[in-house]
Amino acid sequence: MDFNLIAILVFITYALALLCIRKVLLTYRSVQGALAWMVALIAFPFVSLILFALFGRHRFEGYVAARRSGDQELIYISNEIRDSHARYFCAPPAQSPELGVISQLAKMPFSRDNQCDLLIDGEATFGAMFDAIEQAQTYVLLQFYIVRNDRIGNQLHHALLRKQQQGVQVYFLYDAWGSASLPDDYIQALIQSGAKVHPFNTVKRFFSRFQINFRNHRKLVVIDGKVAFMGGINVGDEYLGRDPELSPWRDTQLRLAGPAVYPLQLSFVEDWYWATNDVPRLNWLGRADTEHPQSQGAVLILPTSAADEPETCVLAFLAMINHARKRLWIASPYFVPDLQFMNALHLAALRGVDVRILIPRNADHRWVQYAAYSYLEHAQQAGIRIYRYHSGFMHQKVWLIDDRYCVIGTHNLDNRSMRLNFETAAIVTEPALIESAHRMMQLDFSRSIRLTHKNYQDTPMTFKLLCRASRLLAPLL
Repeated sequence: MDFNLIAILVFITYALALLCIRKVLLTYRSVQGALAWMVALIAFPFVSLILFALFGRHRFEGYVAARRSGDQELIYISNEIRDSHARYFCAPPAQSPELGVISQLAKMPFSRDNQCDLLIDGEATFGAMFDAIEQAQTYVLLQFYIVRNDRIGNQLHHALLRKQQQGVQVYFLYDAWGSASLPDDYIQALIQSGAKVHPFNTVKRFFSRFQINFRNHRKLVVIDGKVAFMGGINVGDEYLGRDPELSPWRDTQLRLAGPAVYPLQLSFVEDWYWATNDVPRLNWLGRADTEHPQSQGAVLILPTSAADEPETCVLAFLAMINHARKRLWIASPYFVPDLQFMNALHLAALRGVDVRILIPRNADHRWVQYAAYSYLEHAQQAGIRIYRYHSGFMHQKVWLIDDRYCVIGTHNLDNRSMRLNFETAAIVTEPALIESAHRMMQLDFSRSIRLTHKNYQDTPMTFKLLCRASRLLAPLL
């Protein structure tokens, strides 16, 4: 009986493994990933079935269906944005044809006459953010991957409770995984005050219970549909340099005012609809021309997610790399690119582009730090320069392409941001902001040390093996 039972369990296990292999063959996005899953499912089915259930999904299911079921109202809002702000919409610069393609991917045009301010570090960001919240008259939208119950988290908590008591409606969306440690009393106090608070829970439905590998990594605040903040900063004391191991904390946020706020607000509404099945009543109307600053550039909001078909993030960032002409500077705390991104960076360097990658000296995730070292030899051979930031922990996500535009948002240069996370970026062609970003990154590079292949070659073999093994985990990092 015991032998028969074992035989039945083995048969069922391999039958399930074959079904998973069938799914891999029908849905794979890379040959390497498909082969890895198939080998693992055949060789180690008992363990691999569990891992495949947790990490094998290639597409976030349910979000697109939810958006489509709310089609009429969300399409009406999208049309209202276009109609109310048509005078502010504009074509991307003629010298940047890739931006026209990216605009099509974003399903939203560029907008002019925005005010864009670069906020460098947590002090500047939270100061400006709390000032804007204090001036809110109708509503405050907040969305964060991480919200902590610490000093800055409690300061935000009190500010939101105060605004709710003043009659300003608060909508608070947080990622269920990233903010898993947020205590119930923090949330319940806001709900009891009348604030609308919900987690973005990727496993809210029965058939999506194995989607825990996906994250909503967006970080944004919108005030009355007039002012918005977005970038790399979450709500936690470490972003103010209060973590002794990761201090000082180096980050970048963008403050926006003008018509670009509305596409950012629409991104929030789509996520809110997924979490609540409700579309909040917000301000979508245009403002008087005199209220908009006159600017020479334009802004495009680019939301990307694991629900996108085709892969919006991959296509958009590859287009940026492939069209860089003189300068391609990328600041990313997590540098674990796949082969196609490394090849694109390699080709850019061969074209004579000044390709520089800025990573932190000490990452907050060790596996990511090890994986980054494994790219050094290839990078140096290609002419790609990798710098390690030494003045604290560098967490900003900034791209600077020539003197044509810069990108500020939540995307890291890794598989998780490109394919698994919900992310948001702002592409800005405003000359003044580009110059500010250029000076900012120049200062960052001056506080960094260039890594060479010797930094990898001169390490013990055990370290090399650890780095190469970490790189194998790239799809999950």
